[in-house]
Amino acid sequence: MEHLKKGLAGESKACDYLIEKGYGIVERNYRSGKGEIDIIAFKDICYYFIEVKYRKNNRYGYPEDFVNKKKFQMVQQTAEAYILQHDWHGRIRFDVIAITGEEEPVHMEDITL
Repeated sequence: MEHLKKGLAGESKACDYLIEKGYGIVERNYRSGKGEIDIIAFKDICYYFIEVKYRKNNRYGYPEDFVNKKKFQMVQQTAEAYILQHDWHGRIRFDVIAITGEEEPVHMEDITL
């Protein structure tokens, strides 16, 4: 349960960061039969599908190290479901926001694995 609370707190911090940068938060924890996307945001006529990774510290690795190919493929498939559901034909991008403890979020843009 504590793990879930920390994850939600990390997502909230990521949302605050995105709003500060001019993104609109469209959905949080969007689910389809393929999986879940932490944050779907919109800015400059583009949908952003964002995976958030939070770690208390870097003792066991950086948060972004925990986004592997399998996880990325799940995010892509879930994004496809969202795009079809909303009949979107415009630009999309996949990002990761990594948060360690109380440090500022690290925003990795336009990722591919």
